[in-house]
Amino acid sequence: MKRKAVSREAIVESVARALAPLDCVHAVWEAGAASHGAVDEWSDVDVCVDADDGTAERVFAAVERALRRLSGIETAFPMLFPPEHAYAQRFYRIKGASPFALLDLGVFRHSAEDKFLNPAAHGDPVFLVTRGRPPRPPRWDRRAHVRAMRARLARLRARREIFGCFVDKELERGNSVEALFNYQRVVLDALLEVLSMRYRPQRYGFGVRYVHRELPKAAVKRYEGLAFVRDLADLRRKARAADRWLVEAMDAVDFEEIERRLRS
Repeated sequence: MKRKAVSREAIVESVARALAPLDCVHAVWEAGAASHGAVDEWSDVDVCVDADDGTAERVFAAVERALRRLSGIETAFPMLFPPEHAYAQRFYRIKGASPFALLDLGVFRHSAEDKFLNPAAHGDPVFLVTRGRPPRPPRWDRRAHVRAMRARLARLRARREIFGCFVDKELERGNSVEALFNYQRVVLDALLEVLSMRYRPQRYGFGVRYVHRELPKAAVKRYEGLAFVRDLADLRRKARAADRWLVEAMDAVDFEEIERRLRS
């Protein structure tokens, strides 16, 4: 008889059950797609833990024991952060589960001020375990957020001025790989970030995450048309078109209007 696949719900339940008894754990919650009400069959499992400083290894060990009891761990991938980082993080691919149901486990130091709980950026956490009062999001300084966005836009303008010619340089050399790389990194990445400033300023630094859901469909379709290139001639045309759009998009960012939207 074929073994039934391990479900996303079973993974979440197993993690929560393993962490609830630990006295070092203050809270456990789902983030990512769950916090935005957007879970589907391709969603990974984003679980965050608020734990006493210095106890991340204890948390990981408890979760790994639970996953081995559930069905086993196929692969574990720890992220490498400096010791003073606000959180430790490991990814787990679980035997018998969909490869998309990847467990992304982040263990925040209890003393960390920012645990990614700002609902404007990260959605509403789905708490699985709480001991006492659930952790509260830090006060979001909207003015500081807009100041940081202003500084970032200024840097993107300067970066375009300095490195914008790198696409043409590699095109003139006939270096297709280098030209494509610079097009993606110098032009398209900046364009997406500036569009995010206009249309989802609270998450302007989120890269490609949630783009199809949060940017206007027309903007996504136009960007998509520029992102896929056939050959060097097509790249040359699209790089110029994307650069023109980048300049237009930067000029269209209205910080006063953005601040009004963030206040509402």
